Amino acid sequence: MEEEVRPRERLLRDGPQALSNVELLAILVGSGPRGSSAMDVGKALLHLVDSDLNALGRIPVEAYMEVHGIGLARSVQVGAALELGRRRHQSFDQCAEQPFIRASSDIHRRFAVRLSDLTHEEFWLVLLRRSNEIIAELMISRGGLTGTVADPKVIFGKALAFRAAAIVAVHNHPSGNIRPSEADRRLTQNLQQAGQVLDCPLLDHVIVARERYFSFADDGLL
Repeated sequence: MEEEVRPRERLLRDGPQALSNVELLAILVGSGPRGSSAMDVGKALLHLVDSDLNALGRIPVEAYMEVHGIGLARSVQVGAALELGRRRHQSFDQCAEQPFIRASSDIHRRFAVRLSDLTHEEFWLVLLRRSNEIIAELMISRGGLTGTVADPKVIFGKALAFRAAAIVAVHNHPSGNIRPSEADRRLTQNLQQAGQVLDCPLLDHVIVARERYFSFADDGLL
């Protein structure tokens, strides 16, 4: 029993990103048949496809029942989870195919998947041409639960190195609160002032918090 509970405890303590594929499958499966654990069933599922998750998502749901301990109900659970993952990445890929930023919602769509589930803050920089076409998306810093440090000198050093015409700042709030902190406001003001001097304006600073976001530009703060 201890082996079956451990992945759940690890997920609650460290987040889903810390778990292996076997552990995530074990949580979906829940428990193993007599004499086996959920971890054993997870390993057997991966063995079906030589540890290729893409292949696991492509085979018919009924094929999961080839594994001892997987019945119809559990095979449907695994199939549904893999399909949700596929649709989530498909949504991200569709955003990635749109290389222009026209509104704050475009920024949110591009960053929601990569930032929303994190338990720490990350600060990203989007570098743009004059047409608002994306040149690059760069992670500037990674922090803890309560914040991350973003140095304007580093930010504009990157912008000048890439010959960007404008920038957009993006970071996440793991707490789910989209309102900017006082530190967020000061940083935005500093970036705005530096961008005016360097002729590389800050077009927006977007705070991502799961399915919601805050835009300094939309809120009239830029």
